[in-house]
Amino acid sequence: MAALILVASCGKDKAASADKTPAVAVKVSTPSAENSTYLSASGKIEAVQNANLSTRMMGYVTETYVNVGDKVVKGQILLKINSADISAQSAQVTASITEAKAAFKNAEKDYNRFKVLYDQNSASQKEMDDITANYEMAKARLEGATQMKNQVNAQLSYSNITAPFNGVVTGRFINKGDMANPGIPLISMETPGKFQVTALVPEAEITKIKDGTTANVLVKSTNQLLKGTVTEVSSSAKNTGGQYLVKVVLDKTDAKLLSGMFTSVQFPVENTKESSLILVPVSALVNHGQLTGIYTIGNENVAILRWLRMGKTFGDKVEVLSGLAADEQFIVSAEGKLYNGVKVLIR
Repeated sequence: MAALILVASCGKDKAASADKTPAVAVKVSTPSAENSTYLSASGKIEAVQNANLSTRMMGYVTETYVNVGDKVVKGQILLKINSADISAQSAQVTASITEAKAAFKNAEKDYNRFKVLYDQNSASQKEMDDITANYEMAKARLEGATQMKNQVNAQLSYSNITAPFNGVVTGRFINKGDMANPGIPLISMETPGKFQVTALVPEAEITKIKDGTTANVLVKSTNQLLKGTVTEVSSSAKNTGGQYLVKVVLDKTDAKLLSGMFTSVQFPVENTKESSLILVPVSALVNHGQLTGIYTIGNENVAILRWLRMGKTFGDKVEVLSGLAADEQFIVSAEGKLYNGVKVLIR
């Protein structure tokens, strides 16, 4: 009897001590059910004005004048390619022009002289026709030599890679002494300050996106939510592997943005389904390895960790596919440590 009394008293003491555990003050909320939904797509930030510069001629790079990060102005020479053979052609063409000019002047004098004689009936029609033909041929040879000079000058321009606009050098893919090949990018540059996002959208959803729509852009590296406007919706996926290209120009922002940053773009579209999205704040989630859960309120005001299946992310909220009802309360924040079964005080 004494032993039974002792065990019972110990159990009462433990229960009494458990009951004295202070409750954790928490704030709760219910999932937000959105009547309008979003279409999410992955994208990448790039400058609105950008260019990859290449050449149309093959040759060795003789000089490089810029490095990555340098600011350049329109028309500034960025690198030079060896053009000794084209320079030789230019000298030959110059000599041909000089010869053609001399022949043309001589033919022009003969033509004017015989024209006067012909008007005075001192030259035959045959002589006048021969002089006229000689004059026209000399004129054509001079024109041909001049056009050849323009062609050589155009080829020489390909040996000097210049900046097409004011901007910043973002990449240099060749060094002095390397062989430059036609069509291969040598230098990339962009105009900083104005950025856009290029996103690829599946064919089943591209018709839901319209020009001029305001979209939300989440920068994954900084977790910043930005606004942008859809400016271009591609009508063909021929060169994009079945995905349609959509461009979103970002609104002016003080956020630090760099080309190449990955983003998640949410395009607002009309909800055609009867069910609504169940969204919860990302800050309320609990992550254990690959599992994601959230604390809910159980019977007698205790915290219950509920594992969830998550969907798409919309800014600072994430979609719950299963594991949480639309009218079920969950804990947003707590003033103490939460664990399964701990008593909570809702505030």
